[in-house]
Amino acid sequence: MVGTGESGGAGERWIEDGPELALGVPGFYLRPDYHEVLSWLRRNEPVFPTADGMVAVSRYEDVRDISRDPERFVSGRGVLINDPLRDVGSGGLGAFSILHLDPPVHAAYRSVVNRLFTPRSVAPLEERIREVVRGALDAVPDDEPLDLVDLLAAPIPIAVIAELLGMDGTDGEQLRRWSDATIETADGPPGGSADGMGELLGFLADRVRSSASDGEGLAGMLATTPVGDRLLDEGEVIGFLLTLLVAGNETTRTLLSGGVEALARHPDQQMALAADRSLLAPAVEEMLRWVTPIQAFGRTAVVDVELAGTPVAAGTFLVMLYASANRDEAVFGPDAGRFDVRRRTTPPQLAFGFGEHSCLGASLARLEARVFFEELLARHPRFTLAGAPTYTASTLVNGARTLPVLLGG
Repeated sequence: MVGTGESGGAGERWIEDGPELALGVPGFYLRPDYHEVLSWLRRNEPVFPTADGMVAVSRYEDVRDISRDPERFVSGRGVLINDPLRDVGSGGLGAFSILHLDPPVHAAYRSVVNRLFTPRSVAPLEERIREVVRGALDAVPDDEPLDLVDLLAAPIPIAVIAELLGMDGTDGEQLRRWSDATIETADGPPGGSADGMGELLGFLADRVRSSASDGEGLAGMLATTPVGDRLLDEGEVIGFLLTLLVAGNETTRTLLSGGVEALARHPDQQMALAADRSLLAPAVEEMLRWVTPIQAFGRTAVVDVELAGTPVAAGTFLVMLYASANRDEAVFGPDAGRFDVRRRTTPPQLAFGFGEHSCLGASLARLEARVFFEELLARHPRFTLAGAPTYTASTLVNGARTLPVLLGG
């Protein structure tokens, strides 16, 4: 899925055949011609009404314009594709989340944790992240196929974010199962994932109650730091921790696994990166652009507007297709459909969003990815795929479920 994407004729056949585009169906994001369809949309219908009542926005500049205009395009009426009408107080993923807040409230809440995730704040974590990465690499075989997601891409960011949130010592596998269950609820009906989601919320509630009295750890800080003229209530603290835990590992997991897959599918790029570590910073940006861990987020237009020459009525739920924006030829050039670790992305890729809701943990994810690929390529400069990957069917996360790799390839 992340290793393909050059434009071709399938997108044309898709539109000529006339099937309706339904963004709420997770399988749409797994179709083999996914990026060709996105290319067709950018060229022909950049603001596209879908069969399930949404509007797909596929061009870079339009996505960025929506993201930086929270007065006309709000988050409070829903940001996930399959819950566009869910409000902040409806429970489940609609429980308090900073993702759903609009100005001026959003800035006040974000300021509580902003300072913990600045580049300067996360820089001292590099040594600890390197220890985690080296420990994980020490434990995996280099002479037989392994599932890179299960053994490296998933446990490393779980360990890092758990420690940062004061949850070190908690079973990493359990945190991963709970986090995955939370992602699954984004596409409801939740089914079995509801139990996992409930267990995670119970776990977080216990952490909040045990730390609120002494102010220890991030939970304690959140419980004792005023937002405006009041303290956060228990549900708000739980919502903060839930967002940080899930976003802090799912995005980075997908970046690591997707980056490995992209390098394995492009051995010339893998060799270039292994030979010149100075390319790591642009390579991480290119991995973010190419993989785009988060498929899309939504905003609701609250006034009549015009996008790309197309009228959009107030009340329309607009889906910003980040994966499409990150392959926009008008921004990244005619070779936007090519993976290139030497690419200098100016303007920047949109994998972390843009504007006030840009990813809080972007600096941490970049640091983890740089350290991971430094350590991986130092030991294994030529790794290969050892089988066909499988992917998570999701409208939110563009992630490999399994990634068979031979590190000693």
